[in-house]
Amino acid sequence: MERGAGAKLLLLWATCFGHAQADELSGHTSVIEVTNGGPWGDWAWPEMCPDGFFSSGFSLKVEPPQGISGDDTAMNGIRLHCARGHAELNTRVVESQSGRWGAWSEPLWCPDGGFLVAFSLRVEAPMTPGDNTAANNVRFRCSDGTELEGPGLAWGEFGNWSEPCSKGLCGLQIKIEQPRGLRDDTAVNDVRFFCCSS
Repeated sequence: MERGAGAKLLLLWATCFGHAQADELSGHTSVIEVTNGGPWGDWAWPEMCPDGFFSSGFSLKVEPPQGISGDDTAMNGIRLHCARGHAELNTRVVESQSGRWGAWSEPLWCPDGGFLVAFSLRVEAPMTPGDNTAANNVRFRCSDGTELEGPGLAWGEFGNWSEPCSKGLCGLQIKIEQPRGLRDDTAVNDVRFFCCSS
């Protein structure tokens, strides 16, 4: 599916189902994605920075390695830290759905008031049989070219970079697998981001 078509379908979904963020989504018609996301789970609700804010930092929810007999899930969530003016003093945190395992990291910030513009996802390819983890880490490129790599795990490979958002990232939507009981859990599988419109 073309990237533009995906954005239109997402906006249609948000409007039809009356999601609280539907009005905010209408100003964000551009979506950036990567092609190496994991195959499991469903897309959760989108979340957007407040008007006038842009994403200048991020943090991850990560479960540490569980050992030989444990079930690894690795990355369980992504938060965008949306700023207006001085990032440390005037921020809002947004996240889509997150998994139940792990702990949130301290935020990583773009330098000198910069903002996030593109991303790359580290994903472990499906293993059958095996302990699948899907998405394990994410890295972002800032508006000044600085690259920030999250504190996720090292399984899998980073894929290609997404297209850049010319005015930065203003929202996200996570693809996540719900807990499966005694079966293999993966948590976060994929993510897409919304570009700021102004």
